Amino acid sequence: MSSRIEDICTVKGLKMTGQRRVIAKVLSDSQDHPDVELVYQRANAIDQRISIATVYRTVRLFEEANILEKHEFGDGRSRYEEATEAHHDHLINVQSGEVVEFRNEEIEKIQKRIAEELGYKLVDHRLELYAVPLSKK
Repeated sequence: MSSRIEDICTVKGLKMTGQRRVIAKVLSDSQDHPDVELVYQRANAIDQRISIATVYRTVRLFEEANILEKHEFGDGRSRYEEATEAHHDHLINVQSGEVVEFRNEEIEKIQKRIAEELGYKLVDHRLELYAVPLSKK
């Protein structure tokens, strides 16, 4: 059974080798926002012939085809997630590196209103919140 990313690649006309299929599956199955090293570790556990260079090339190809979105969360690593139509923002735990996806209609309205007040129509945005866990008393 093919993965979501593999299906998108096929629709976009990308050649899907066996190694690209494994990388696509790893990315489709990811519940986090892995960097290339983590994608490599997961893919290599499935197929030991996959090199880090192949993962870098494949991730770059998927990004250029707008299949993956690249994020820089301030930790020096580029992280990736499947590009989707559904907009969401991110909260990054700066202690653990955990990334929490969220959507808040109030924030969406405020951003649109700010753009309009400044004389613009908002066409896209990216919001990243950097936080530490609240201490327990």
